[in-house]
Amino acid sequence: MPTIGFLGTRASGDDPQLLTAFRSGLKEGGYVEGQNVAIEYRFAENQYDRLPALAADLVQRQVAVIVANGRAAQVTKATTSTIPIAFVAGFDPVEVGLVASMSRPGGNITGVSILDVELGPKRLQLLHELIPTATIIAVLVNPNDPARAETTSKELQTAAETLGLQLHVLHASNDGDFDTAFASLVEMRAGGLVIGGEPFFNSRSEQLAALTIRHAVPTIYQLRSFAAAGGLASYGGSLTEAYRLVGVYTGQILKGAKPADLPVQRATKVEMIINLKAAKMLGLTVPQSLLGRADEVIE
Repeated sequence: MPTIGFLGTRASGDDPQLLTAFRSGLKEGGYVEGQNVAIEYRFAENQYDRLPALAADLVQRQVAVIVANGRAAQVTKATTSTIPIAFVAGFDPVEVGLVASMSRPGGNITGVSILDVELGPKRLQLLHELIPTATIIAVLVNPNDPARAETTSKELQTAAETLGLQLHVLHASNDGDFDTAFASLVEMRAGGLVIGGEPFFNSRSEQLAALTIRHAVPTIYQLRSFAAAGGLASYGGSLTEAYRLVGVYTGQILKGAKPADLPVQRATKVEMIINLKAAKMLGLTVPQSLLGRADEVIE
């Protein structure tokens, strides 16, 4: 029975729907955990400094393929050049050096890229439409995920200048940092917040939604779960679809396909969700033009 190594940046109980989607993709390829494939799970519990040791452990066990997300994929690639790797990433895998190109990834790695970092400027624009009078906006990034944090900050800074906005960059890498970040928001009198897409933030989308309402800060994020939990708006792709697709690719690799021959897939579906209840609590009137463009309006 082949063994898959699953290396995640999250805590073991975070976002169980993603593992369900991954197993669903595996099943499409004829693999069912416990029947004809085993899975060795390793979770960094949102402590990214643990990733090198966890990746080395899976390599030492000589698993058939390693599935990794975001920062974990970068660490895994640096750990092995022989064991096949299938990744899910919310950044440009070519830009950060994960693959040579989208169509010909080369080496021992391929996977699924979800539109996320690239959507940062669009999220800022949508937030600007929701709060046109605000001139100071903040962005929250995780410094422990430097490639994503730097790209997000840089692209939003450029977009902010175009819109005539002043942008402040705030950092959070653990639960304790959130209170500090939101206290800074109040001090700098920020009129709105863009949360940079990131696995740790993804697993705290409900907590972040509650904080944005408690501190009365209009905020946009990537995941529907953020808007569903009470956040003002979300704009991004489907993570569950990305995990299903990487499950399909993992099955193909187990059957002998080489990562170098499997083009990196783009999960390109993007949806905008607006929470009218949150808007009302924040004292905002959502423009009719924006409501008309939304894929879903929560009332």
